[in-house]
Amino acid sequence: MSRYRYPVVLSIAGSDSGGGAGIQADLKTMSALGCFGTTAITAVTVQNTLGVSDIYPIPVDVVKAQIKAVMDDLKPLVIKIGMVHRTELAIGIAETLREYPNTPVIFDPLMAATSGRRLIADDTAEALKKHLFPRTQLITPNLDEAAILAEMKIKTLGDMKGAAKRIMQYGCKAVLIKGGHLQGPDLFDVYLDYNGDERIFRSTAIDSFNTHGTGCSLSSAIACFIALGNDLQTAIANSKNYVHQAIEQGKDVKTGEGHGPLNHFFDPQKLVRYQD
Repeated sequence: MSRYRYPVVLSIAGSDSGGGAGIQADLKTMSALGCFGTTAITAVTVQNTLGVSDIYPIPVDVVKAQIKAVMDDLKPLVIKIGMVHRTELAIGIAETLREYPNTPVIFDPLMAATSGRRLIADDTAEALKKHLFPRTQLITPNLDEAAILAEMKIKTLGDMKGAAKRIMQYGCKAVLIKGGHLQGPDLFDVYLDYNGDERIFRSTAIDSFNTHGTGCSLSSAIACFIALGNDLQTAIANSKNYVHQAIEQGKDVKTGEGHGPLNHFFDPQKLVRYQD
């Protein structure tokens, strides 16, 4: 009898009680793309479409234990990291991931909510750079996060390219700076990797208030497409197409009184099986 496996992906991130971002968005994305999602929850947030009102951290040892429990048994093909809001948590995750050096990591350095609330402690950015960035295959900051990490203002496409070069100095293998907050009808994301390969991903802006969880969904989609066998740049292109369609298909739906979620399940895929 043939034996099969599902493409397993692990999300290390915070929980969103509103269901639009964080662990919930990650699991929806993974399910929609045919992957088997697993989790290690770093924090429980009190939030809805109007914003984050409180954050309750999970003890670091519990986060580490969740990671080990999943990694040792289900053996994820790719890891996605989201909300890491404390220095000791960044160190703890990095220590645990040393046991799994061959598993690629996609890191979305969540630092602020859509509402503008800062989600990490002031000293945590330095800990992320020192302990987690060298372990990652790709970092996916938005403009605000890239400005914090690169310690510079970002107003233009040229600034994005300069910020990418600065962020690469912290030891990651590649960076994708998302330019969704720049003004204009076209959106530009800047990719740069350790080989010096630079690429601009261009897309058209969608007039929608429902963009909550876009960054979480994109990074999870990239992890999924890598788990499904794509190279990094192809995974990014496929993920951007998925998120673009998820925004388009959910733009006319009202969910809550604030920034609503994407339509993750506009075209759900069957759970993939591959021969072990």
